[in-house]
Amino acid sequence: MDRTSVIFGNPIDKKTIKKAEKSKANFIKKFGDDTDKVYHLGLSPIEQIKGLGIQNLVHAETPLELPEKPLVVGNIRMGFGHYRIALAIASCARELGFTPLWFDLASFDATGSKMIRHQNDLYSMGSKLSQKIGLFNKLVWEPLNSEGFRKITYNAADQKNAELLVPLFADLPKDIPYVGTHVWPSQGAVHAGLTHVVNAIPDNWPMGLHLAEGSIHTVQTSFAYLGYKKLNGMAKHPLKPMPDGSLYRVGHYIDHELVSNVEKDCGMRLARIRENAPVRFLMTVGGAGAGGDLYLAMAKHLLPYVKAGKASLMINFGDHLAMWEVFKKQLPELTDQARTFFDDYAGLCEFAETLDDPKAGTGVTAFCHKDIFEAVYSTNLLMRKIDVLVTKPSELAFYPVPKLMMRHIGGHEVYGAIYSREMGDATYECETAPALCDMIDTLINDKAILAAMCSRIVELKAAKVYDGGYEVVKLAAKGMGD
Repeated sequence: MDRTSVIFGNPIDKKTIKKAEKSKANFIKKFGDDTDKVYHLGLSPIEQIKGLGIQNLVHAETPLELPEKPLVVGNIRMGFGHYRIALAIASCARELGFTPLWFDLASFDATGSKMIRHQNDLYSMGSKLSQKIGLFNKLVWEPLNSEGFRKITYNAADQKNAELLVPLFADLPKDIPYVGTHVWPSQGAVHAGLTHVVNAIPDNWPMGLHLAEGSIHTVQTSFAYLGYKKLNGMAKHPLKPMPDGSLYRVGHYIDHELVSNVEKDCGMRLARIRENAPVRFLMTVGGAGAGGDLYLAMAKHLLPYVKAGKASLMINFGDHLAMWEVFKKQLPELTDQARTFFDDYAGLCEFAETLDDPKAGTGVTAFCHKDIFEAVYSTNLLMRKIDVLVTKPSELAFYPVPKLMMRHIGGHEVYGAIYSREMGDATYECETAPALCDMIDTLINDKAILAAMCSRIVELKAAKVYDGGYEVVKLAAKGMGD
């Protein structure tokens, strides 16, 4: 079905349609035409995170044999964000009695997979350049992420390209519950004829990029709901709105392990405040290492507090050690004393278990895992045990933990920072090293701020703000007898 020429009843101009068709043709020319090929799928358990019971969908020679009560989580790696949301959906699906099937569309040797990897590489390169070249960030990257991706015409090209993903869906029943945590897996599922597709939109800034007509769209906030409902700002003229039943505000996409332990974890934070224990900071450097200079500045500023027993520092270096090497070169007084867990996820899990003791986890702890699941989930694991999560306002802006907000990367992230600070569980966005270091001083020396954030998180839990993951699963399973 053509979803390029008309989007939610809004006709797309012929020039854009022609450009979209050319884009698809270029990918076929570059990576081959596998339209008539059938890709069979098999199951492989994801052993790294055993508690979630996730089965990975991998290439197989014979047709797929489904487990009982399957729910597919369609995803791609683009940074850590979409993987983290996919893990949250899988966790909630498991809690609701489903067997989550992990479907990373970029992981296959197929034309559509190669297309995704190619576009992801371009996005990653742009993100890194934006952090190194101020003029590129101002003139190209910020406008592209805030306004370029916003246009409904951008969606037209993606819809045409998504037709290349259809062969990957050959083994999936049309009515299988399916949640996409990036728009491309959602679009691919719709083009393949799946009928129970939920498109879990990650960002708080409404963009045409995230539309997958034919799916149920979900958003995390009221701001995003109205913006998407009206397709606000996606064209120079008013557009026909999204129809009833195509869009739901569900709340934040959060893992069951985190939601179910909000009161306990915030209670432990408040206990540490009362005992004047060191304030635990967790920095999420991640795989890309964007904002490296800011992380270095904060770590250097924290070091005297760490030595004085007023703070402790944990750093997740993601799935490569490039930033660790930078830290070793520029901040050896920190790295020389650090407790390290490099490709030692079991050791990190054991370390996390000790952190219920407010006197544990002192000093500096660094960890890095080549395995993507371990690299992403390490932050989830330690998030429950720390007092302040230091992060850019990406998907983590919605997580139930006190947050120190760094400078955004891409204009769309600004609205996650605005939302989180207004919800009361995060600082405002601190864009410079001096601003970040000043906020660190404040959080260490004025514990009332952290206490207020903890209380607010408990209130949000009671209001079911963090129930979005469960609601997404229920929407995908609606009409399936669940």
